[in-house]
Amino acid sequence: MDVLMKLFGYLAIALAFMTALLALAGLFSLIAVSLIATLTCAALFTSTHRVLKSFAFTVWVIVFVTASLFYPRAFGSWFGFDLGILIVPLIQIIMFGMGTTLNVGDFTRVAKMPWPVFIGLVLQFSVMPFAGLGIAMLFGFEPEVAAGVILIGSCPGGVASNLMTFIAGGNVALSVTMTSCSTLASPVMTPLLMKTLADKLVDIDFVDMMLSILNMIIVPIIAGLLANKILYSKHKVYHSSIPLTTIAIFGIGLAVVFGFIPGHLYTAFAKIKSGLVLGFALIGVVALVKWIINILLKGPENWMDKALPLVSMAGICFIIAIITARSSEKLLSVGLLLILAAIMHNFIGYILGYWFARLLKLEERNCRTIAFEVGMQNGGMASGLAMTVLKSASAALAPAIFGPWMNISGSVLANYWQKNKPVENKWEKQHEQT
Repeated sequence: MDVLMKLFGYLAIALAFMTALLALAGLFSLIAVSLIATLTCAALFTSTHRVLKSFAFTVWVIVFVTASLFYPRAFGSWFGFDLGILIVPLIQIIMFGMGTTLNVGDFTRVAKMPWPVFIGLVLQFSVMPFAGLGIAMLFGFEPEVAAGVILIGSCPGGVASNLMTFIAGGNVALSVTMTSCSTLASPVMTPLLMKTLADKLVDIDFVDMMLSILNMIIVPIIAGLLANKILYSKHKVYHSSIPLTTIAIFGIGLAVVFGFIPGHLYTAFAKIKSGLVLGFALIGVVALVKWIINILLKGPENWMDKALPLVSMAGICFIIAIITARSSEKLLSVGLLLILAAIMHNFIGYILGYWFARLLKLEERNCRTIAFEVGMQNGGMASGLAMTVLKSASAALAPAIFGPWMNISGSVLANYWQKNKPVENKWEKQHEQT
């Protein structure tokens, strides 16, 4: 691994030097390829570097954004197939993956610590939406771009907050529960906030947005919860060939059945049809792959844990590239302002989340957790809603920029707090042991 890391590092430096020479020589037709190659090597370098690995996702995003700016047609359509159609399925796959990391206890745990969860959820759905509105007004963004800023603030917490909380020595159990609960609340809270704060900027259909969230987020997460049982249950039924193949056939079969039901028979069903089809199909695929890897090949039990981060990262990068390709001119004109807006919005979430929790006498590890939960939003969900409900690539620009920035700032803050970890929480220690 160290050899590969050094190789990618040297290649990145050499290609960067070559890119500079091409620019000085005025060979602009070759600069794009050279720059993309440079950034790709830099991304591979950070991916294999022990210290810089947490920034790899952001560098990969820069690679895809750069490629889509130089070659927008490559991310527009392939052989007449509009790649924009893939945004929703990709988000659904990512949310399914999130669901596989959860269990019912992550939702019911709220009964054991209702006060911190309540504080976090109130801050989540008050600080960030209104901060988004204020920042959009401050910068004077045009209506669709401004709606995107408000949208990212109105979405639930992002999954990355769980990792940042772990690194920072926060309350991981609280973080997972808050992310789960804010996500469950999002079909009502996100459309309600958008209708209240952004309806004058763009047309907001409350029911349409609610059903889209159910389709893109909630249904895949529920399917992921079911898959979690298949993947991690110790019960022998999930470690035998016949039950696993039966689940695989049943899941894929239901996906086919739902796929053939005409959507026009019931409007609400049509809105969540793709989530049901993909959810059942993925449950079947998980059972089938587990049967192949764990039973036939006697492979590792944690194959999903290894595959999930790569699939999620690739999906998000591709979504951002598709969005960028559709609004490249707009990005070049407002990109720097959106970066500044992202920094302000993110820091407001961290600061107010942390200090409100401190003022309400929560322990330090919970304050850190709430800071991450409030400051880090679900950018994938915001991107999907912008493209499918608002039908605006301009509105999707803010989520595309805010998402990578949140990962950068979250990593820096988490590593800073890691140097001064709070005293271990007794309840969380018992939870982790069980």
